[in-house]
Amino acid sequence: MDKLVLLGGRSLEGEVAISGSKNTALPLMSAAMLVDGVSTLYNVPRLRDIYTYSNVLRVTGAHVHYDPETRTMHIDASRVGHFEAPYELVKKMRASFYILGALLGRFGRARVSLPGGCAWGPRPVNLHLEGFRALGAEISLDRGYVVARAPASGLRGARIRFEPPSVGATVNVLLAAVLARGTTRLENAAMEPDVVCFGEALNRMGARISGLGTPVLEIEGVPELQPLLAHTPPDRIELGTYMIAAAMTRGRVRLLQAEPAHLGDFLEIFRQTGARVEVGPDWIYVEGPEVIQPVSIQTAVYPGFPTDLQAQWTAMMTQADGDSTVTDTIYFDRFKHVPELLRMGAQIEVVGNRAHIRGRTRLIGAQVMSTDLRGSVSLVLAGLVAEGRTDVLRVYHLDRGYEALEVKLSALGADIRREQYEEFGTVVLPLEEEEQM
Repeated sequence: MDKLVLLGGRSLEGEVAISGSKNTALPLMSAAMLVDGVSTLYNVPRLRDIYTYSNVLRVTGAHVHYDPETRTMHIDASRVGHFEAPYELVKKMRASFYILGALLGRFGRARVSLPGGCAWGPRPVNLHLEGFRALGAEISLDRGYVVARAPASGLRGARIRFEPPSVGATVNVLLAAVLARGTTRLENAAMEPDVVCFGEALNRMGARISGLGTPVLEIEGVPELQPLLAHTPPDRIELGTYMIAAAMTRGRVRLLQAEPAHLGDFLEIFRQTGARVEVGPDWIYVEGPEVIQPVSIQTAVYPGFPTDLQAQWTAMMTQADGDSTVTDTIYFDRFKHVPELLRMGAQIEVVGNRAHIRGRTRLIGAQVMSTDLRGSVSLVLAGLVAEGRTDVLRVYHLDRGYEALEVKLSALGADIRREQYEEFGTVVLPLEEEEQM
């Protein structure tokens, strides 16, 4: 198993390119399953989740070819004939559940395992299933699998309201609704850039979706779609993570191939830390402040502060000149990174869905364990400023969503490397003195 080894204390300097968005690439791969033909996706990041979902598509009969050097993917869904996605694959990532909407929308039936993913908090799929039922699908559960079947006449348009708004449910129901008969109205739909880019791609395929970027989407069903040609936009969460890394290390970093407009409210909130920020059409320059100002945040649906950046923000606030709070209103128990930060000397108290963070904390390198994707990178950020050596274990979580993290950080001057280790090595204890005699 792999781990990342860091020696803290270095400022990040230089420039780095932002990779394509995983959270957009996976829906785009799902859209390719809606057509009888070959779709081409560009700027697809080289991530564990991309490889996992490629295998989910292959199980159905799709041909998937991915070139990791050019970040180009070709998906031929003309021979799809198996309508089941097995537990062995779907358990690895929750976004695999998108295959249900794609198969149900195109073929009218699917059998998909309930999803897995990060080991924290409930992310129920009931919103997805309620949406499919509203479209006329018959939904049942069979030994951990969701079995969905459309009526003989096909799916039909419906009025569906999400409470709360959900990116996953919005994407999945869109996959089924674009080929349904009649008009579908999605209320309280997700407005994230990932959803907007996905919806725009569906429209280029021949779908009729209006209202993208607003809470209400209107979908006029069409009988068929054309193959997709799409460029995956930059990853806004990776962008925010490197901005935080630059501020924490008092560095000077230019982030290229970025989409600043996708940051929403995060950009202005980040400026409140005292960091100097310059914004161009496709780049952001960050210069870390001498003194990080404490800024309390509360996560919210887009364009509010992203829940996927709260763990990183928590790490940064341990270095702020004062106390702060981080409140997660999206996932109430998304704080499994906190016990590991405590091992490094952080002073954080979690009460309910709020973390109270003591600033001006001296972090000391330690061996820490990754538990989920965003929590893992918060430990790396802490290691960048900690005294001594930090070992971040189980970085397969990181590999799900951060492309070549250690390579990019090394290019910016961080002392970081990847090593292999034995997760459950044999421990030999010394004999007691009387047993040695």
